[in-house]
Amino acid sequence: MAPPGDPRRLCRLVQEGRLRALQEELQAAGGCPEMAGDTLLHCAARHGRRDILAYLTEAWGMDMEAANRDYKRPLHEAASMGHQDCVRYLLGRGAVVDCLKKADWTPLMMACTRKNLEVIQDLVEHGASVLLKNKDGWNSFHIASREAMHGHLEAVKVLLKRCQYDPDCKDNCGVTPFMDAIQCGHIDVARLLLEKHKVCLSAEDRLGAQALHRAAVTGQDEAIRFLVSELGVEVDVRATSTHLTALHYAAKEGHTSTIQTLLSLGADISSKDERNRSALHLACAGQHVACAEFLLQSGLKDSEDLTGSLAQQLIGGAAPATTR
Repeated sequence: MAPPGDPRRLCRLVQEGRLRALQEELQAAGGCPEMAGDTLLHCAARHGRRDILAYLTEAWGMDMEAANRDYKRPLHEAASMGHQDCVRYLLGRGAVVDCLKKADWTPLMMACTRKNLEVIQDLVEHGASVLLKNKDGWNSFHIASREAMHGHLEAVKVLLKRCQYDPDCKDNCGVTPFMDAIQCGHIDVARLLLEKHKVCLSAEDRLGAQALHRAAVTGQDEAIRFLVSELGVEVDVRATSTHLTALHYAAKEGHTSTIQTLLSLGADISSKDERNRSALHLACAGQHVACAEFLLQSGLKDSEDLTGSLAQQLIGGAAPATTR
């Protein structure tokens, strides 16, 4: 049997929410042992054990600002997991609201990856900055706009109400929140950003790509229709540094359905980039059989024998075994 104060047993008691057993263990051990990495407060915050969080803080004076190996504080853990009662307790006890973990993520940034709107509201009401940026140049707007698993329309609404931010603020790759929303297919978020802040539709990332190009890369057909049909974005607009169109990007990534969408919207199937490559060139280079077949069937007539030869080899099965 593990001796009193064994860290692994204490962590298990916290996870299971067994406050009485934890009290007995700590009293027998004479206090909280030194623990490498996560403290018992981290564990309590992560698992939503508000009563244990209060006990450890008030009875044993544990440090709410103790950082683990990733420099996470208990507030990071509670915000990340959406435990509002723990967040409120820590903030009420004076926890630093904009504490930074590795890569400069704040608790608010972590909360924006979840669907717990109340936690986001609590953090903002306690003064959390919505404009701080992490090491990738993302602020809370970028994160709330881009989360592919979430699409936080309500979170974006809360953040918009709480501050005046640059509508076209960019991360380290030059991506704006509007571009994030579009490339993740969150049209409702994109529409909100347009209505509230009149974002620039032609903003470019560091490679000169616009929102339309990024939607083509990620295969977001509905977002492409939204941009072209509703907002009037030119379907053949080129990225300034590469001269690639959305059709080129879609072919490069092997998105056959996106190619179909772009062609239905009037994209020029024969357009070339600065290296004189068509969409068929890029589909062949990426060994995307279905895309190459579709482009040929759609009437693409390339003047270069090399392209036609590559396409025929690819479709005929002469491509390497890594074809995808």
